[in-house]
Amino acid sequence: GAVWGMIPALFHAKYKTNETLFTLMMNYVATQIVAYYVVLVTAGGGSNIIKPVPYGNLPVQFGQKYLMNILIVAVLMVAVFIYQKYSKQGYEIAVVGESRNTARYIGINVKKVIIRTMVISGALCGVAGMLLVAGTDHSINTNTVGGQGFTAIMISWLGQFNPFIMAGMAGLVTFLETGAAKVADTFF
Repeated sequence: GAVWGMIPALFHAKYKTNETLFTLMMNYVATQIVAYYVVLVTAGGGSNIIKPVPYGNLPVQFGQKYLMNILIVAVLMVAVFIYQKYSKQGYEIAVVGESRNTARYIGINVKKVIIRTMVISGALCGVAGMLLVAGTDHSINTNTVGGQGFTAIMISWLGQFNPFIMAGMAGLVTFLETGAAKVADTFF
């Protein structure tokens, strides 16, 4: 994930490409790479679905299948909050995000901040992917993520990039999506 995040960061720092569009296009590339290997593993056997594997999965804790996912996300949420709020790098991210000219004026290396932030973000996305594969699905296919990246962008903006508010927004969006699906099933 960190290496995958570094690619658009380097292009953004050197050529001023749009990192949002670049990373979205990188998602399509990643999906095609996964599709290639799924077909390779299943030997083109029609469904192209890898059956859930019994190894490499996160352990069941206290009889709860997804407790490790929740604990890992909670630890990461607190760590990211502390990093953003109380570290020098978090301050630099905030300044660069508000005004690159101000950041340059006070001596912040904007390119370095962009690259470092994208590498860390890519690593966190890699952890999220690991949680989906090893903690939830126990398999991988081209629909493992299922468009959740677009929802994650919306939740990040709604949560004002505060991990705790983002958790609340994620809960709200999940509640609304689940409710909307139930209403659609019931009344149509």
